[in-house]
Amino acid sequence: MTPSPDTGFAERTIVVSGAAQGIGRRLTERLLAAGARVAALDHDDAALAHMVTALEAGDRLSTHHVDVGRSADVEAAVEAAAQQHGQLDYLACVAGILQMGRLSDLSDEQWLSTFRVNTDGVFYLSRAVARRMIAQQAGAIVVVSSNAASTPRMGMGAYCASKAATTQMMRCMGLELAEHGIRCNIVSPGSTDTDMLKGMFSHPEDRERVIKGSLATFKAGIPLNRIATCDDIVDAILYLLSDQARHITLHDLRVDGGATLGQI
Repeated sequence: MTPSPDTGFAERTIVVSGAAQGIGRRLTERLLAAGARVAALDHDDAALAHMVTALEAGDRLSTHHVDVGRSADVEAAVEAAAQQHGQLDYLACVAGILQMGRLSDLSDEQWLSTFRVNTDGVFYLSRAVARRMIAQQAGAIVVVSSNAASTPRMGMGAYCASKAATTQMMRCMGLELAEHGIRCNIVSPGSTDTDMLKGMFSHPEDRERVIKGSLATFKAGIPLNRIATCDDIVDAILYLLSDQARHITLHDLRVDGGATLGQI
């Protein structure tokens, strides 16, 4: 029998960014169900409050309003999480934003805000947690990137570039932290059933077009003929965080149903 990816997290503490919605919310739910302690970071106070009420996890769940693009906010949240939960065992960087538009049409603010969250935010958070993990000589970090980090997409240039930068940054961090027993890995989803994806749809047939692909925009379809669920991505995150992946680091796990045709 294949062991569940949720095992082994009881009484461990995980910091999760983007925790109040989408993949981050589902990850938080499953970690709490597995007996973990979660420090949930998000910029949406209402969504955080709703999560606290819905999950009823008591003091195993702490919530922290954070703009991940502000270094001081991140440092304060990580310190608060450590004060409440003690040792920080794992980090999952899930927060991200998407700015659509051709590069020639993007404003400075659209470009900079994309990097501010998708790249700067991952740097600030992984740096803050990694410093504590170095002192512990143990830990694991997983960053949610995207298959768009390695595959050009029309109208998604800022997103692709920010995710490519983040992917390479995390591989470098993994190399630097390996001597301290800290593993750093990347999960790169393709199209996933989240509000971010639904925000790209303007017609009822757009979902099927994502699956089938588009010659007009040079985008391949999804060979497995389905859009990923949040659980598909969470399974990969939990595996790479867990002791089952104890000899895996610097790895980029593509979870896209074959949409990038196995491209490395």
